[in-house]
Amino acid sequence: MTDHVGARLRAFRTRSGLTQRGLAKKAGVASSTVSLIESGRISPSVGSLRRLLDAAGSSLAEFFSFDAPRSPQCFFHNEELSQITKGPVSYRQVGGDLSSSTLQILYETYEPGADSGRVPLSHTGEEGAIIIQGRLEVTVGDEKRVLGPGDAYLFDSKVPHRFRNVGRTPCILISACTPPSF
Repeated sequence: MTDHVGARLRAFRTRSGLTQRGLAKKAGVASSTVSLIESGRISPSVGSLRRLLDAAGSSLAEFFSFDAPRSPQCFFHNEELSQITKGPVSYRQVGGDLSSSTLQILYETYEPGADSGRVPLSHTGEEGAIIIQGRLEVTVGDEKRVLGPGDAYLFDSKVPHRFRNVGRTPCILISACTPPSF
């Protein structure tokens, strides 16, 4: 998967007319990081990849589905969810290409101690979720709460935000973003 991510990042970077150094500077990361990702030697965190794609004028949804055909499918079995990230934080998306959609629904899993990255996320839109299992610390602006099963959040995504599993078991939640931001 690391080679796949690197090749896609290179395609998005060149499509945007940016050099590795230009993309790195615009995203606020070291230029060696872009080189290592593109060569498949490291796998970026979700937060780092999002910053790089924002700098390239793209989103994670477009990044992971730009070559997937639009499906008229209305119903999805568990195994049909699109895996858009894998690792300590896993995002599985309902549907494939969301480039013309106004809503994104994710099945998210945070392993114990996993988080969305050191740098808070911020993007246009709204997002909300309901915690299904485990405990998730959610930081939105200056507010911080630990949420458990049945608890929920809803906020303007422009406000810097961060997520972290503070429990000893995986945290599972179902989230929605409008417009799609991954």
